[in-house]
Amino acid sequence: MSTLPLFLGALPLAERAAEKGAGWAPYYIGGGALVIFLILISLMLAFGKGREHS
Repeated sequence: MSTLPLFLGALPLAERAAEKGAGWAPYYIGGGALVIFLILISLMLAFGKGREHS
């Protein structure tokens, strides 16, 4: 028995999955990182203004 027909039957499914791409996951990860960095920058600016320069 050969597994070649099973492989050829699954090939269109793999091509369809490759055409979809990564989806929305990279945007969620990048957006989350951006929000974290903006919060850290705003905290740095808020707490950094309370000290005098030496």
